[in-house]
Order: sequence, then C-alpha cells, then structure tokens
Amino acid sequence: MTRQRKAASIPSPCAISGLLEVLTRPWTLHILWALGNTGPMRFGALKKQVAGISSRVLTQRLRTLEENRFVFRQYEQTIPPTVTYGITERMKDIEKVFQELHAVAQRWQEDEGKVAGSATGDLEQARVQA
Repeated sequence: MTRQRKAASIPSPCAISGLLEVLTRPWTLHILWALGNTGPMRFGALKKQVAGISSRVLTQRLRTLEENRFVFRQYEQTIPPTVTYGITERMKDIEKVFQELHAVAQRWQEDEGKVAGSATGDLEQARVQA
C-alpha cells in the first residue's frame, strides 16, 4: 500500500516551498483559476469548467486546497445536499500573481500566433514564387 504525503505537513526551510508544493500539483492551478474567475460554484459546474479532470482528482485537489485554506467549502443541508466551493481571502492574496501569469500567457500566445502566421505566410509566398 502506498502512502500519500500531505503537503501541509512537510516542514520546509523556505517559505515558498510549501506553497509551490500545493500549487504545482496537476490540475490545482486550473481549479483555482476557474474559481477565481467565475466565483463560487458547485462541484458539477467546476468539473465542467476544468475540462478533462476526473471526479476523483477534483475531489482530492479540493480537499487539499481546503486543508491549506485556499478554498472554502460551503455545505447546505438541502435535499439533495448543496456544496459550493470558492476561493478564500488567503487565495485572494495571490490573485494578482495569477492575473500577471494570465497576461504573460496571453502575450506569449499572441506572439506564437504571429510567428506561426508569418511562417505560414512565408511558406505560401515561397510556393507562389516557385
């Protein structure tokens, strides 16, 4: 049987190590990005926002994020029960970092589009000249 380590219980001499250990797990940044942009949402809606994630992995990541106080879980005792997830004030502390990463990703995507577009244009021009 394999044992899973909890990120929060790993002592680290560097303050950012624990943060990065939680945030760099697969799907974690996608989940936080979806909750940060869309606001609080239920499990099913979040699963649709993070296309490709399994229910099991989403549940695991949400539990870890809740344990580390990045995400809150609001349970309402209705029939059927309603559970809503959203980002906490703690997560809002690094929301600016996410916005900057998003801006960089958009710039890079635009640059890659320009490079790909110019390469395609060069190729077409070469065909016409030949």
